[in-house]
Amino acid sequence: MRVVWIEEGAGATCAELLTTVPHWFGVADANEEYRRVADRSPTLVAMDDGRAVGFLTVVRHSPHAAELHVMAVRPERHRRGIGRTLVARAEDRLRSEGVEYLQVKTLSASAGDQPYLGTLAFYTALGFRVLEEMPSLWDADNPAVLLIKRL
Repeated sequence: MRVVWIEEGAGATCAELLTTVPHWFGVADANEEYRRVADRSPTLVAMDDGRAVGFLTVVRHSPHAAELHVMAVRPERHRRGIGRTLVARAEDRLRSEGVEYLQVKTLSASAGDQPYLGTLAFYTALGFRVLEEMPSLWDADNPAVLLIKRL
């Protein structure tokens, strides 16, 4: 597996991979916004045999803070270390650029969604901590949670 940074123009890769994980990314308008952000923001892409198997887009909010804005790994490649590798490489780059805090938003555990409980477990295992639940960020049926990590 090879991991490469695409500084701009990763929207098509983002859009393709989001279609492989519809449980997490099943809202067309949101997916279009993720594609637009990946087109203008640094995106780390995991490649295997010339095929994108995962990606992670980073958004800088200030000189000291950044966000893992969107990430997906092909479902047949889950639990093989691709997500961990993407996050670790992003953290390395951000740390070298002086970023101190990294955030990610996902569905709150209060929603009781089993796949998203796995997502929360993934980020927690990587050292992220819940900072705040934001029940109205998306909508009442999809309460968001903000996780942070000090780099």
